[in-house]
Amino acid sequence: MVASACNPFGLPATHALEGGAEGMLNSARSFEITGRYAAGGSLWKVDLQLVRPATRHIVITTSNGESVEAIIVGSDGYFRGKEFLARHLGDNPLTPSLVNAAGSGWWKDQTALVPALPDFTSGAAFRATFLGSAATNRNDHQSVEGLDAVELSGPRADVYIASAPPFRLLRVHLRIGAIVDGIQDADLQYSNVDKDFNLVAPTDVIDFANLSTLPPIYTVVSIDTSACASPCVVSAKLKNLGGTAAARAPSTVEFTMSDPVSGGSIGTCAATVQPDVGYNATTSVSCTMSAAVVNAAVVTATVSNPGRG
Repeated sequence: MVASACNPFGLPATHALEGGAEGMLNSARSFEITGRYAAGGSLWKVDLQLVRPATRHIVITTSNGESVEAIIVGSDGYFRGKEFLARHLGDNPLTPSLVNAAGSGWWKDQTALVPALPDFTSGAAFRATFLGSAATNRNDHQSVEGLDAVELSGPRADVYIASAPPFRLLRVHLRIGAIVDGIQDADLQYSNVDKDFNLVAPTDVIDFANLSTLPPIYTVVSIDTSACASPCVVSAKLKNLGGTAAARAPSTVEFTMSDPVSGGSIGTCAATVQPDVGYNATTSVSCTMSAAVVNAAVVTATVSNPGRG
């Protein structure tokens, strides 16, 4: 059992250590959690900055380099990360265009997409899950990042608390097989208590519930080759499924004329979409090909939407 009283050697009482850890999580204006854990069949690196009363900044990276960044302010969630967005949007045929349009910008979504980790961030929940009767062993004079610490261990985790007042929580290492808040194999360190992280909600945010907040996403509605003679002028009618938010560059359309027999390219030309039109509006572009017209030639048009910077 864990001793609960001070001893002749001046070591801190266990209840004081537990109170210090709980108090830090309950009353600190801010703190940071960094480390790793496993969830959903993947290994994740995490960097979580928590600011009271209800602001979080989290960066999560998988072992294969996929990353998502999120800022949670109250009930509002803001995200960025192209691979994560692609998985989140799923098999929607517009997914590639939406991901490209979003670029590295922020978008708004549900806060539930971010792990809350209440047993690691709430003092009362932490104490109930890892300390008290859940801690059955104590080891003094452990080292965490050069600080002297006391290890309180139980079936779920090894908890490291600074041995000097105010007895701040330093590290939590989940035991093999233990699952807490949906994560396992976790090794998390606590730092930067009461630091000002300067967390604010991002501006210029994409709302996928309102596609007009996106940069232009033009699609081809129809192609007109009626003016393809000598010279050959081709045109396309386009529809904007996005909005007019600033993009890295104007959208462009590349026309290709192909031989109907061999399928080989006969000629190409490109047109720039300027000015942009609004959500669900249409526009037309055209260009001239310097190619010998072949009877029954096939003309296609491909749109490039650069998206946000």
